Amino acid sequence: MSPANHGASIQQVVFVDGVRTPFGKAGSALGGARADDLVVKAFRELLRRNPLLPPDRIDDVAVAATTQIGDQGLTLGRTAAILSGLPESVPGYSVDRMCAGAMTAVTTLSAGIMAGVYDIALAGGVEHMGRHPMGEGVDPNPRFLAERLVDPEALQMGKTAENLHDRFPQLTKARADAFAVASQEKTAKAYANGMLQSEIVPVAVRSPELGWDLVSVDECPRPGTSLAGLATLKTPFRPHGRVTAGNSSGLTDGATACLLASESVADELGLAKRMRMVGFAFAGVAPEVMGVGPVPSTQKALDRAGLTIADIDLFEINEAFAVQVLAFLDHFGIADDDHRVNPLGGAIAVGHPLASSGIRLMSYLAKDFENNPSARYGITTMCIGLGMGGTVIWENTNFEGGSA
Repeated sequence: MSPANHGASIQQVVFVDGVRTPFGKAGSALGGARADDLVVKAFRELLRRNPLLPPDRIDDVAVAATTQIGDQGLTLGRTAAILSGLPESVPGYSVDRMCAGAMTAVTTLSAGIMAGVYDIALAGGVEHMGRHPMGEGVDPNPRFLAERLVDPEALQMGKTAENLHDRFPQLTKARADAFAVASQEKTAKAYANGMLQSEIVPVAVRSPELGWDLVSVDECPRPGTSLAGLATLKTPFRPHGRVTAGNSSGLTDGATACLLASESVADELGLAKRMRMVGFAFAGVAPEVMGVGPVPSTQKALDRAGLTIADIDLFEINEAFAVQVLAFLDHFGIADDDHRVNPLGGAIAVGHPLASSGIRLMSYLAKDFENNPSARYGITTMCIGLGMGGTVIWENTNFEGGSA
């Protein structure tokens, strides 16, 4: 920071644009693609869609992955920047906060913009769960279990969801299944109305058996899902349990990316300003009930911003498991079918490629704002493995009443 800028006021951060690859079932539609190439595809699309952005003005690149190994290793932010054709002067780094990796890439870069040390940054996230199953290559410290620092069930996400059902008996399987059906229905409607296609960049994938194919839509949605059908599914994490493949997000491959800028530089370059960051927070909870994490992170973010839950007009909540969304809604007194919650559907339908999902939530919220100009504030929030929650509060730059 130059002496002239020392002590300058906090810069406003705007979300300029967000894109993603289609999300595929683990090892299926995108099985033949490299993880780093998925990020590159998203970055190149961002650059193509924003021709007013001089690439050499990008100050930093952060890319998240939960399993940082193989084609998800080697400091993805830097390698993806080089592979995307960015100037060598553009640096980059990798991020890991499990499911909230991309969210953390956004908040960390945004903090730099707020401080005035960055003007423009690229954030991304990727998870190729077909190539790299969650937990591949990890070696948890034996003290975690030997000294009971962490409940053994904290290391299996499905079991943490069952534990959440135990803690809150009112969060029944019937409610979880109904929420899952609604997610599928809203996703199908969003596709039918052309709401999702604009953010998806097609990916060419080569199969040794079938040759080249162009993947342009999400593979995971199951239109026509019914309560009767969900009732027949097995409960793999516990006999006679409540968590099934139908009311959870599936194992998924995919990448996301977004462009962030200070509001003044976005104005200077003529870049879009789709929404403005108000604030963010992360919080920890007991790892064995990690799904409740969005509750304290959201309250923390609201308190810091001087807002209450009543000020929030739109909610994009990651649907890792239906039960964790329901726990959030119950805590804040929001109905299961509230139209403000995940209006375009969510991860139960489109999938949850772990570290990439935070930006998917943001891209959805930007669309929600466009569709609802009377909505001023919205949040993106998600639960995070090992007992955490993350929340980002955003303001609609097209709010009919104007900005604060």
